[in-house]
Amino acid sequence: MNITAFKLEYEVCKPAKRQLPVVIVAAGSSARMNGADKQLLCVAGVPVIARTLLAFENCDDISRIILVTREQSAVEMQKIAEKYAISKLSDIVIGGKTRHESVLRGLERLEKAEDKALVSDGARMFVSKRMIHDCANALFDHDGCLCAVKVNDTVKEVSDGKVSKTVDRTSLYLAQTPQGITVSLYKKAASEHDALEFTDDASVLEAGGYDVAVVEGDIRNIKITTPEDITLAEIYVKEG
Repeated sequence: MNITAFKLEYEVCKPAKRQLPVVIVAAGSSARMNGADKQLLCVAGVPVIARTLLAFENCDDISRIILVTREQSAVEMQKIAEKYAISKLSDIVIGGKTRHESVLRGLERLEKAEDKALVSDGARMFVSKRMIHDCANALFDHDGCLCAVKVNDTVKEVSDGKVSKTVDRTSLYLAQTPQGITVSLYKKAASEHDALEFTDDASVLEAGGYDVAVVEGDIRNIKITTPEDITLAEIYVKEG
């Protein structure tokens, strides 16, 4: 497994009863950002990844942070962590070719006793303490969990450029992160199914037939993906 040669030596507080580790995945190609690493772009003067790290740093439900990143960004990530005093960051890991592979590499840094963990996108900088707290609580009663928001727009199923039907949106939700997993069950399900099928972490547990709960997300909990998202994020920051 290709990982960084260094491991950050930050002190990690002893976990409380309901504290959980989090794996933050920031190893994507940023293809829609014209080659720039979106994690390192600034929103109101602060890098995206710094804002995400601070959200988990400042949440009492989090015991420690494992950051998965691109090899060419690892040193810069370490500098950002030091600049913004991310004391809960215990590891920086080099990601894989897919998001799923990157998650697995992050999970390898967990201790055996850490069988419950959160996973979140590095590019979701607006994750709130409430969402983290709700996910952490739900995970102790279920095999997995995720934040999600209800679909408000009318949804059409399209075939060959034509509408084939209007889909009932009553039970449709848009998945966000953080998501919670039972690590042993996640690894078992991942080993038994094609990783290319999985578009998020909850999908892995779903494939294994495990229990995945849903907690309320936030429409503002956007994933920075395109330059337009940076503009929207600037507006959200200005609005507080």
